[in-house]
Amino acid sequence: MRSIDIHAHLTPQCFWHATEKGGDWHSLRREQDVRGQEVAVVGGKRQILPPKARWTPEQRLADMDSLGVDVHVVSPYVGFYNYQLDTKQALATSQATNDEIAEMVRGWPQRFAGLGTVPMQDVKTAIDELDRCMTKLGLKGIEINDHVNGRTLEEPEFRPFWKAVEQLGALVFFHQSGDTMVTARSARYHLPNSIGNLADRAVTFATLVHGGVMDAHPDLKIVLGHGGGYTCYGIGRMDHGWKVRAEARVHAPNPPSAYLRRFYYDCIVYTEPALRFLIDTVGVDRVVFGTDWPYDMALDWPVSWIMAMESLTPDEKDAILWKNLERLLNL
Repeated sequence: MRSIDIHAHLTPQCFWHATEKGGDWHSLRREQDVRGQEVAVVGGKRQILPPKARWTPEQRLADMDSLGVDVHVVSPYVGFYNYQLDTKQALATSQATNDEIAEMVRGWPQRFAGLGTVPMQDVKTAIDELDRCMTKLGLKGIEINDHVNGRTLEEPEFRPFWKAVEQLGALVFFHQSGDTMVTARSARYHLPNSIGNLADRAVTFATLVHGGVMDAHPDLKIVLGHGGGYTCYGIGRMDHGWKVRAEARVHAPNPPSAYLRRFYYDCIVYTEPALRFLIDTVGVDRVVFGTDWPYDMALDWPVSWIMAMESLTPDEKDAILWKNLERLLNL
């Protein structure tokens, strides 16, 4: 029995080292709040970092062993997408992060695979760094936000990006960062994460489908974090909208449900009935294991959680825990 985790983040050691004693890392700073928690200061916004975010690869491996996780597909801390920064600064943070992830993979090739980050606010620069990730660093793909400073990824300016992703065979993992579409209505009660995260992911699915990206690029490999958000639950309404509204059919020749199996979905849905529904909707071969390590929204004892499920067959558990990602990433 193996387990491969597609959803495991990294706050790079180069950030921690550079920000000691008040230093900055390509304009990013670090401080402590009144409770002694570490806080990253990025473009004037303050983002709390959990204790495990500082851990070295060796400490991370020990925690993986305790959780029964064999492989982390390491992805960057989403607070460091840095799309709002000057492109030169964002590229510097991307390159440093990607180099560190690649170094982890080289040091422990049986335990780590890597996803990089690119400065999506400048499409040409993003494509160049994507190419470096795939051809020079040996990473498996990249992690990106659901939008780039408010612009969704089916916009014409991003079409060269999707062409490059397809040609390079890169996996794209969607994960929100910072404000979500819920934030403007209410930033209270952790709703931007607990609800906004899921709403943003459904918008990503819908815009890529309705915008024609999935038809234009049939070989894309896309993983939607957090189970694809509300996508599967709302797919019937999306289909009905496609049927009755001409604007929904301009770039999409098929109803949205026909595209469900063009995506992959991680298993972070928190309850067994929700995971069963996801499997029954998209097929078990499109569901992959993820934990959201090391954040407070992470699943507790994730391998045991999957193994204890009575509604999943042994084959389904194997497919989710390791077989699907082993095939998808050629691990």
